[in-house]
Amino acid sequence: MGIIIKPVVTEKMTALGDKLQRYGFIVQKDSNKLQIKKAVEEIYGVEVTEVNTMNYAGKNKSRFTKTGMVKGRAGSYKKAIVTLAEGETIDFYSNI
Repeated sequence: MGIIIKPVVTEKMTALGDKLQRYGFIVQKDSNKLQIKKAVEEIYGVEVTEVNTMNYAGKNKSRFTKTGMVKGRAGSYKKAIVTLAEGETIDFYSNI
């Protein structure tokens, strides 16, 4: 399995991509910034200038159902925000 798990495609990330050439990815927890930069450059063929990472902790979740209270836990993950060089873009919708 590669470093990049999936891209983050939300309204907020799409606006950042259009305005500032920044794109978000869910990545492996043990990956570092250099590995993320290399993986994005290889997969998408773009020049990466900056990588910011953030770790998200899993949270306890509970909900009420017909059969009673259901408890669970949302998984933890690591997110990377990648800034591309001037004039570079990534189109996530091209291969749909």
